[in-house]
Amino acid sequence: MKRALVWFRQDLRLHDNEALLDAIASADEVFGVYVFDARTFKGKTGFGFPKTGAHRARFILESVTDLRKQFRQLGSDLIIRIGHPEDELFGLAKSLKSHWVFCNRERTQEEVFVQDELEQRLWSIGQEIRCSRGKMLYYTADLPFPVTHTPDAFSQFRKETEPITPVREPLPFLVDKLTALPIHLDAGEMPCLKDFHLSEPAESFVPGGETAALERLNQFLWETRSIDHYKESHNTFSGPNCSSHFSPYLSQGCLSPKMVYWKVKEYESDFGSNPSTEALTHVLLWRDYYRLMGKKHGNRIFLRHGFRDREVTASRDWDLLQLWILGKTGIPVVDANMRYFRRFGYMSDRGRQLVAGFLIHDLKLDWLFGAEYFESQLIDYDSCSNYGNWQQIAGIGPDQREERNYNLYSQAKRYDPKGDFVRSCLPELANLGGAAIHLPEQAEKQVLQEAGIKLGTTYPYPVIETDRWI
Repeated sequence: MKRALVWFRQDLRLHDNEALLDAIASADEVFGVYVFDARTFKGKTGFGFPKTGAHRARFILESVTDLRKQFRQLGSDLIIRIGHPEDELFGLAKSLKSHWVFCNRERTQEEVFVQDELEQRLWSIGQEIRCSRGKMLYYTADLPFPVTHTPDAFSQFRKETEPITPVREPLPFLVDKLTALPIHLDAGEMPCLKDFHLSEPAESFVPGGETAALERLNQFLWETRSIDHYKESHNTFSGPNCSSHFSPYLSQGCLSPKMVYWKVKEYESDFGSNPSTEALTHVLLWRDYYRLMGKKHGNRIFLRHGFRDREVTASRDWDLLQLWILGKTGIPVVDANMRYFRRFGYMSDRGRQLVAGFLIHDLKLDWLFGAEYFESQLIDYDSCSNYGNWQQIAGIGPDQREERNYNLYSQAKRYDPKGDFVRSCLPELANLGGAAIHLPEQAEKQVLQEAGIKLGTTYPYPVIETDRWI
């Protein structure tokens, strides 16, 4: 009897899971494993933020719980461990006398270190690791260029891929029964947030897991047809259908990008294509682009000088950073988005661009401050997309476009014209009407008094000069 372990990582699903299907095709008995890496769930970033904050940790716990439930419905169980994956998987492979460990390959430095360590240890007992691909829309073998020749400009990347590169059909959903775990093997208990020294968040943005992901996909496309308004609404700061909200599911692999792509194509065959359906598939290309940049340029995605190796001079003022994190900068559109972020672990794409541009270009802070804080808090954290986007806004990314320095007043009026989002997140400004909601320090004293606002007391003065935005 040939045995295989399937090491689940950011691929927490049964549909379109190449590593899982390869294991089933190769072995007589297949057992699934998820390891909560103590370095990720208990460790710190370079600036001391928790590597995995409470919102993201809860989303992952819910996603792993959903995967375990599905394994049990198929007659098996998902083995759960806490520790270092290279230790835990090696111990399981040795005790179960398996032949292989299958996984979907990751490409950034911490994940590659674990893969390589595990591979070395497996070789010592005559076993091997077999890696598949699981996060990208395209297969690298189908691209019209080698990874090392991927165009650095997104527009050129899109021009060279979208018209000719096929998107393969997603692999089938696993429905066959799986092998029950050996009686002597302890499946392990699911941890809770307290095990990682984290507190339970008061609110959840979206539930984790493949089941919820597929429900969301169906709801956004067919039940509400919200996809028809995606191009216009995805920059809105909040709302149940202002955006697809697929990104948390894509980041943890609860949802395959190929599944999203082909479901959108199915929708287009029923109702016709439109700018919004095209915009959604465009976002999937951006994910692939940043992942390919990470493969092509390696660790430069995490370095202060960025892809372009440009000299960067920036402050590390921790007090100023805390004002940004807490949403107390005196710039309502920034403060509202940052408080929303602390509340849910999620922020709209437009919100992310504005708060990042403000940190880099207005506060003059180190972009790595922001990137690491986002890494800690985002429920849809993806290393390549997160650090790649921060570098783009800082003007050191691979794409040679200009730095993104925003007029926050005009942006706020455009994307929150009535100020409803700001009022919902900043109750101290709730009684302030009109355009004054976006720059209260420019309002007349009588207007502020009637709204019950005392700048410097109930709401802070802005930390920068704002006259240039008017």
